Amino acid sequence: MNGEISSPTMKISHLILALLLPFLAASQADKPKNWSLNGYVKNLQTLLFIEDNYLQDNLIHNRLNFRWFMNEELTFRADLRSRFFWGDLVKVNPLYGSLTDQASNDWLDLSAVLLDENQLVFHSVLDRFYLEYVKNNWEIRLGRQRVNWGISTVWNPNDIFNAFSFTDFDYEERPGSDAVRIKYYTGVASSIEVVAKGADQFEETVIAAKWAFNKWSYDFQFLAGYVMEDFAIGTGWAGNIGAAGFKGEATYFTPIAEGRTESFALSLGVDYAFTNSYYLNLGYLYNNNGSTDAGVGNLFNFQLSARNLYPYRHALFLQQSYPLNPLLSASLAIIYSPVQVNPLFLNPILTFSIKENWDIDAVGQIVFNEDEGYKSPVQAVFLRLKYSF
Repeated sequence: MNGEISSPTMKISHLILALLLPFLAASQADKPKNWSLNGYVKNLQTLLFIEDNYLQDNLIHNRLNFRWFMNEELTFRADLRSRFFWGDLVKVNPLYGSLTDQASNDWLDLSAVLLDENQLVFHSVLDRFYLEYVKNNWEIRLGRQRVNWGISTVWNPNDIFNAFSFTDFDYEERPGSDAVRIKYYTGVASSIEVVAKGADQFEETVIAAKWAFNKWSYDFQFLAGYVMEDFAIGTGWAGNIGAAGFKGEATYFTPIAEGRTESFALSLGVDYAFTNSYYLNLGYLYNNNGSTDAGVGNLFNFQLSARNLYPYRHALFLQQSYPLNPLLSASLAIIYSPVQVNPLFLNPILTFSIKENWDIDAVGQIVFNEDEGYKSPVQAVFLRLKYSF
């Protein structure tokens, strides 16, 4: 990997230095405060039930979000994500630390495994690290950033730079890309954007452009580019049908290299908020690369990308949420695929606000499939305590 540093101690010193340098620079200037620092600490307890066995897992998750407002045009951002893992999942997988490190980086190596022994893993990564220039109609970013081209709530075929999984609820910020992004606003609600993602080999890069505009009270976008040995072209929209929101996006991938297949993904979504604060969200995904006969295990081991957002060809989504009182809210998400094994995914969530800056969540992820007589072979229960500062 490009930029790799061999010593873990050297790696973390670079991470710390990257965060401290802006503080030092700001402290030397006789000016009002021109930086900000916030973040959170989370404790996540997991119980995973697989048939007659269960595994227990533990995670302490800390995030530091730093901004240095260098002047009116320049802003530096560095966000450090640190996680401490222990439990049964770490014990049964001796490669847990190295796999976590590999999955955390894009092109540049901005992470370090500081501890990986005695079934304990401590990992840190700079998942945002960029310089931003904004002046008049221009906006330019260089470094690790979130290139958010998705529109829909659950599945984003337009998110060709950094696709994410709906089931990864503990990563609200979502992955980033090591890229240069140039955006020019052509009007109040219109822009042209060009992004190039770094890679060691051309076959691994993404270079694309997006045109966004507003027409007939709808936000539209069109995109095209080179996406890891594919030529991609896509579109998306967001607007309203009456009082209901209506969103959608689609992308078609045609291979440039031999041995690859064409891919087409389409997602549609309708959401509505009732006067009593009850919220309803309906969605559909068509993924022509998805399987019609794969087992339910594919929900956990398929290769996620914009050209393959879900392991099955069709998926229906239903989400409903309701505030039970000012401090307690409940939601339930359901994903069903009308294919051979009829997989059903349930995601109930209870969120309680303990006090200001303190929240606790109880989250379930339950899988059913017809092969088991519509019994559930896999269930996961999560309890998360979060303090924000």
